[in-house]
Amino acid sequence: MREESDDSLLLTSAAQGDQQALNQLFERYRSRLKKMIRLRLNRRLQGRVDDSDVLQDAFLEATRRLPTYLAGPQSPFFLWLRRITGDKLLEIHRTHLGTQARDAQREVSLHRGALPAANSMSLAAQLLGQLTSPSQAAVKAEMRIQLQEALNSLDPLDREILALRHFEQLSNAEAAQELELEPSAASKRYLRALARLQKILRELHLTE
Repeated sequence: MREESDDSLLLTSAAQGDQQALNQLFERYRSRLKKMIRLRLNRRLQGRVDDSDVLQDAFLEATRRLPTYLAGPQSPFFLWLRRITGDKLLEIHRTHLGTQARDAQREVSLHRGALPAANSMSLAAQLLGQLTSPSQAAVKAEMRIQLQEALNSLDPLDREILALRHFEQLSNAEAAQELELEPSAASKRYLRALARLQKILRELHLTE
């Protein structure tokens, strides 16, 4: 894969102390990681936590841990960086939610038991897109509630693979590794979840 090949060249430079190469790597994945944060930030913290601050903490941690990663990479660089970002997001959840942390734990995704799951509110907002007029905003609010309820009725693993493939735009191989599935099983699961999502959208008259 071209992207992984480019990563390898930059990582080689970063291993030799080239900070600019490391910055290029971080910048390459900034937008994808921001999308992940926005999907998975607990709804009670939206507006209180800035995604750029989460990324800054993640990049600092990644810089500190880079020598260990380079000594024996177990996954592509992006997935490693995404995992560190997810860990930072989980730390923020625990810090800000305090005594509500036990409730937040219910929103933790199935794979590896750590990364915060994409919440149905964020998924619904992404699906509905941005509406600007007052009449559209009213429709959007009503439809988002119905869409959230429908998304909540999906199997948690189906919601997760939709979040990974459809919203975060991970490849099938990346999603399979994150979910600890065989690529063929991840592909079948995604197609099944996508069919269910399309059925939901048709029932809510959001698509033909």
